[in-house]
Amino acid sequence: MRRIRRTAVLAAAVTAACLSATALLAPAQATPERTAEEQAAAALAEPTLPSPESEVNVTGTPFTGTRPDGTVYGLIDAHTHLFMEDGMGGAAVCGKVFSEQGIAAALRDCPSHEPHGLGALLENLTRDGSPIGTHDTTGWPTFADWPAYDSLTHQQMYYRWVERAWRGGQRVMVNDLVTNGLLCSINPGTYQSCDEMTAIRLQAQDTYDLQAYVDAQYGGAGKGWFRIVTTSEQARQVIEEGKLAVVLGVETSEPFGCKQTLRIPNCSRADIDAGLDELYDLGVRSMYLCHKFDNALCGVRFDEGSMGTIINAGQFLSTGTWWDARSCPADQPHDHNPGNGELPPELEDDLPPVLPLYPPGTLCNTKGLSGLGAYAVRGMIERNMMVEIDHMSAKAADQTLDILEAEDYPGVLSTHSWMDERYLDRLYALGGFATIYGHAAHEFVEEYERTAPVRDRYGAGIGFGFDMNGFGGTPPPRGDAADPVTYPFRSFDGGTLLDRQTTGERTWDINVDGVAHYGLVPDYVEDLRLVGGQEIIDDLARGPESYLTTWAGAEAH
Repeated sequence: MRRIRRTAVLAAAVTAACLSATALLAPAQATPERTAEEQAAAALAEPTLPSPESEVNVTGTPFTGTRPDGTVYGLIDAHTHLFMEDGMGGAAVCGKVFSEQGIAAALRDCPSHEPHGLGALLENLTRDGSPIGTHDTTGWPTFADWPAYDSLTHQQMYYRWVERAWRGGQRVMVNDLVTNGLLCSINPGTYQSCDEMTAIRLQAQDTYDLQAYVDAQYGGAGKGWFRIVTTSEQARQVIEEGKLAVVLGVETSEPFGCKQTLRIPNCSRADIDAGLDELYDLGVRSMYLCHKFDNALCGVRFDEGSMGTIINAGQFLSTGTWWDARSCPADQPHDHNPGNGELPPELEDDLPPVLPLYPPGTLCNTKGLSGLGAYAVRGMIERNMMVEIDHMSAKAADQTLDILEAEDYPGVLSTHSWMDERYLDRLYALGGFATIYGHAAHEFVEEYERTAPVRDRYGAGIGFGFDMNGFGGTPPPRGDAADPVTYPFRSFDGGTLLDRQTTGERTWDINVDGVAHYGLVPDYVEDLRLVGGQEIIDDLARGPESYLTTWAGAEAH
C-alpha cells in the first residue's frame, strides 16, 4: 500500500477460442523463427471457462520467445495486491479475485456496506467521484458504481481482468501479500483474524489456489498462463513461454510480530530468523521491513497532510508513541511532513483526538534502522531475498543502503515511488531495480522524464507499481480531449488487438473511466504512448529484463 486518496484510513480470454498456432502474430521485435510444432506447443489450448464469465476482448496470440539478443521483454508491475480481499480482516476489499462458484459469487459487495453503501467506512472516507456515503452495491452484472478508479474498497483484480493485462503484454507481476493489524481492528465488517502473519499465510495460499484454478481451465497442472516463480531462471523461462511470471512479496507493518510498544521491541532475532525462513518457504522473494507505522525494525517515511494525521493516529494506537520528526535540509533525502490536520468526524471515536504539532518545511523521522532491523536486512541477504526500501524513513533507507553497499548486494527495490529520488543513484549503482507508481498518465510521464538521467546512466529499464487493491488509487481518465485512446488498438508489442473491456452489462473505456480495474492496464500503456511517446514504451518493455538481472544478482551473492 502506498497512499490513500483524501482522508483515508490507509487508505483474457473469451477470445481464446480464436487463438491458433498457425495464426501466430509476431511481436514488433523479431523473435527466432519457430517450427509449426513449437508454435503449437507455445500456443495456449482453448480454456474451459465457467458460464457466465467476464470477457477479455483481446484477439491474437500472446507473444513468446526473446529478443534477438536473448533478453526477455514485456511489461512488469512490481507492486500490486491481488488478494487484499483476505487482508485487514477480510472486509477491506469487497469481492474476490476468483470463486469456484463463478463470477456472480466473486464480484459482489461486502455485507457491511449495506444499505446502499452507508456502512462502507473506508469507501466513504476515500472516494472522490460519487456522493459521499452512497454507492450501488449490486456488483455483477451491472457494476453501476464499481470497480472504478476512485473506489478503493472494491475488487479491481478479478482474474480475467489480470488475464487481459497478460494478453496485452504484461509478463511479470509482483503480488505483495499485505495487511495491517490496527486497521483490521477498527474496520467495520472484519470477520477474519487481525494477526498479520495469519493474513500473509492466507494470501500466499490464495495465490497458489488461483494458479491451480487457471491450470484447471487449460488442461492441468502447469498449463495455465498464471505461473508462480521462486527463482529468476524460472521467471525467465515462464516469460519466454509467453506466460505471466508471478513473484510473491510481503508488505506489512509488523512482520514476524516485530511491532514496538513504547519503543520496546516485541520480537527477537530468533523471531526474525523463523519468520524469514517461513516466508522463504512460502515462496516470498522480496519484502518490506516496515510499512506505515514505526516498528521494531525501522522507522517509516511519513504520509503527509490529512492522511499523515490519520496514519499518525494509527501509529499512536499501534505503538503508544507518535512519529518523532525533526527539521532537516530540503536539499538532502528527507521524509514527508505529516502535517497538523484534524481527524474526520467518522474516526473521532476510534482514533486519539489529540495530535502532536510539527514544524513546517522538510522533516525527517528520527527513527532509522534498529539493531534488529539491521539483523533482518542481513538475514534477507543470507537468503538471497530482495529488500524493498520504499516506506523506510530516509534515515533507515540510508542505513540499509550502507549495509547493501558494504556487502555489494544488488537485491534492492523501490517499486512505487515512495523513496526519496536522491537514493536512485545508489540503488542503480548496486544493480537494483525501481518502478514508477501508477500515476495519472501525465504525472507518470513527468516522473519518467525527471528520473531518466540517472536511469540512463545505468541502462536500466522501467516498470510500474500500480499498488492495485492497496488503497493507493488508480489513474483517472486523462481529462483532455486531444489524442485519446482509439479502440481497438494494438498491444505495445503489436501481437494482440484490444477492444473495450466488457464484464456483464458494463463496458469500460479508459478515456472515460480511467484505470477502473486491472484489465485496463494495457489501455493505460497505450495512453502513456500517446502522452509520452514511443521511448517510454521501449523502456517499459525492458523492465522485466532489468528486474530479472537484479534478482539474479541477489541469488548469485
